[in-house]
Amino acid sequence: MNAKRTDKIATGVLYVLSAIIVAILAFLLIYILVKGLPHVSWEFLTTASNPLTGGGIAVQLFNSVYLLVVTLIISVPLSLGAGIYLSEYANQKHWLTSWVRSAIEVLSSLPSIVVGLFGMLIFVLQFGLGFSVLSGALALTVFNLPLMTRNVEESLRAIPTMQREGGLALGLSKWETATQIILPAAVPGIITGIILSSGRVFGEAAALIYTAGQTNLPIDWANWNPMSLTSPLSLFRPAETLAVHIWALNTEGTIATAQQISAGASAVLIIFVLLFNLGARFIGNRIHKKLTSGH
Repeated sequence: MNAKRTDKIATGVLYVLSAIIVAILAFLLIYILVKGLPHVSWEFLTTASNPLTGGGIAVQLFNSVYLLVVTLIISVPLSLGAGIYLSEYANQKHWLTSWVRSAIEVLSSLPSIVVGLFGMLIFVLQFGLGFSVLSGALALTVFNLPLMTRNVEESLRAIPTMQREGGLALGLSKWETATQIILPAAVPGIITGIILSSGRVFGEAAALIYTAGQTNLPIDWANWNPMSLTSPLSLFRPAETLAVHIWALNTEGTIATAQQISAGASAVLIIFVLLFNLGARFIGNRIHKKLTSGH
């Protein structure tokens, strides 16, 4: 009887703790959306910001998406290579492997503000890239690489050893087994991890304040020459993102509508982050079902 009562109490405590976590998340989401959605409109999403009247968030929203794309182009190949090495090639008891894992753990625990200061010293000043999209993307790569590498490694390690042995038994090399058998089987987990990390990157502000900058140059949407600083595709123009814009409005905003714009931008930001998280689960499940059903 005592064991059953203890089990019921423990189960009840776990339910209560879970409910508290869900309630906190629901409160934050509802509060941000209720405060911000009334200020969101098509005009708000498609007009540029104005230092005098406030304006919209079109440029900041584009900068956030563009920075995310550039960051993924840089970080995904690096994390795939590092994850494949750690999972398939590294001697797990070797001192070098231990050092690599320790480096990944340290990098993943660094505050984003420290990564931003590092990016300013190295990419902005030392490499001479200035406050630019490229500096921000490189800083976000440093910020995001440990998480993505660990995700790739864990996804590859989750594949049964029999598949590795089967590939080797068919005469495939270790590299062919890793890239043609193990990697395709791990795709659902890897894609889920990439999309989840995208939401983390999309909402990052501290690392970008010191690298991508807090201002925007006038953008000519008809100019698609990436070497021109007025082009939206330029990697060398300063780019204030949505998260940085929210921070600036709440710390330096002098216009009368700063709070309303900040609330609307926060609602848009949280919606995008939610879409990243929900999309990751949906896409991951669809790919998993497709690969396991054969259709």
